[in-house]
Amino acid sequence: MATALVTGGTSGIGAAFARALAARGDDLVLVARDQERLATVAAELVAAHGVAVETLPADLAVHADVVKVAARLEDAARPIDMLVNNAGFGMHNRLLSTDIELHERAIDVMCKAVLVLGGAAGRAMKARGHGWIINVSSVSSWISQGNYSAIKAWVRVYSESLANELYGTGVTVTALCPGWVRTEFHERARIKTESLPSWIWIDPDTLVAEALQDADRGKTISIPTRLWKFLGFLVAKGPLWAMRLVSRKLTKSRD
Repeated sequence: MATALVTGGTSGIGAAFARALAARGDDLVLVARDQERLATVAAELVAAHGVAVETLPADLAVHADVVKVAARLEDAARPIDMLVNNAGFGMHNRLLSTDIELHERAIDVMCKAVLVLGGAAGRAMKARGHGWIINVSSVSSWISQGNYSAIKAWVRVYSESLANELYGTGVTVTALCPGWVRTEFHERARIKTESLPSWIWIDPDTLVAEALQDADRGKTISIPTRLWKFLGFLVAKGPLWAMRLVSRKLTKSRD
């Protein structure tokens, strides 16, 4: 029986990971800011699947909280077999915005915390000779749509770099690069989605099922569903001028 630590594990993609992992019998450590919601989700998972669920309240924009989670990952007496670096949020504001605090928080949560937690998990897992690290990036990491794209590009390249460092140790690293996923993510970020066709959306449970399969296979980049594999290929391999044009149109559409 494995134990997985999931950041942002009470909603969206993180909650889908928690459900899927509990359903296959893995024990869980759930990390999120809302202690009450953590307790509710933990109780539901225990009742549904009979697994052990530990809760760890933490704000990953706060360095001391990140250190606390890192210490849990490196606790040799209570080993973590899988880390899912999922915590994050969407961004609607422009790079020219004077709200620098939001940009800084995004970097703290989706870059710095991923770096610290990925390193902690990697060291502990390498010492034991096995483990899985999944870092949630995005297909938008191949386009240039504001700070969110820049952050997710960092997550993707970081994951590939960490995978190189851990190659041959029994520890794999997977960058999960989804497209549009049906969660409350976009509503929270005030991103308009009404004009998007229904066929472009991914169900979070389908996303997670394919991501876990890719992680089990040791794949470094995971783009779930055939549709988004195709679209991901286009944005990753397309000419840069075309990707910049698409990025400008997407950015303008959010005005």
